[in-house]
Amino acid sequence: MTTVSPEDIDRDALKRSGDSIVKRLILPISAALTVIFCLAPILWQLLTSFKVDADIAAIPNVYIPSRYTLDHYRALFERRPFFNYILNSAIVSIASTILALGLGAPAAYALARLKLQGERILLATILLVTLFPPILLFLGLLEVIRYLQLGNNYLALIIPYTAINLPLTILVMRSFFQQLPKDLEDAARVDGYNTGRMLLEIVLPITIPALVTTGILTFISAWNEFIFALTFITREDMKTVPVAGAQLGGASPFEVPYGPIAAATVLGTIPLVLLVLFFQRRIVQGLTAGAVKG
Repeated sequence: MTTVSPEDIDRDALKRSGDSIVKRLILPISAALTVIFCLAPILWQLLTSFKVDADIAAIPNVYIPSRYTLDHYRALFERRPFFNYILNSAIVSIASTILALGLGAPAAYALARLKLQGERILLATILLVTLFPPILLFLGLLEVIRYLQLGNNYLALIIPYTAINLPLTILVMRSFFQQLPKDLEDAARVDGYNTGRMLLEIVLPITIPALVTTGILTFISAWNEFIFALTFITREDMKTVPVAGAQLGGASPFEVPYGPIAAATVLGTIPLVLLVLFFQRRIVQGLTAGAVKG
């Protein structure tokens, strides 16, 4: 028969007390501070977009608007074709996302399931490409765009965005394909499915959460890209949201239109927020797939 000493009881009580403090106090405070840190810039831009010019220019800063106005939003659509900018960003982002998934998913499946010569070298190369800063490709891409005469064309952005996001798409999707049980594929082969049909009718429907998660990452990357969009597109009616927002000007060269810039930032963020909220369940499923094995 084992006996429990008073020291052990005190130690267990202290441990439970410490765990209780962490769960009830430290974790909620840490979570609240993290949320505030992440949301503070967004909230600041949102409030600024509704402030009158006097509040924006006031010293010291006016954090809560004394009067709310929609003038900055009206100015975006009255002075510039802002609907066109949103449409341009949507076309480029959706097209590059579809291409990246369409090319990356089969490649990822091949790397996950097929016996390929030099597979490790290929994977190392893809990983190295993901670590390569896209800005270093700028001059090379600029010459390619000039040679192919793709300036002021959606393809001038769709092709680079697809190429830049394709390695990450392959790596992420490969990890999901590796977690799938091979029994499903073996059963499909017994039923006469070839690799292509099995991928389209069995594997991809199962990995929809992974496809959605990877697609949203690709979409956000394409939507927010600035340097390539600034250089390869010069026509006013074909600019994307980030470029149009950065090029907003005031009544004089010395005036910075903080209100319209904040309004453009808010409008440019809304599609991304709606996209994440709409697919949030799929995103959670994709991020947690394979975390628990049953």
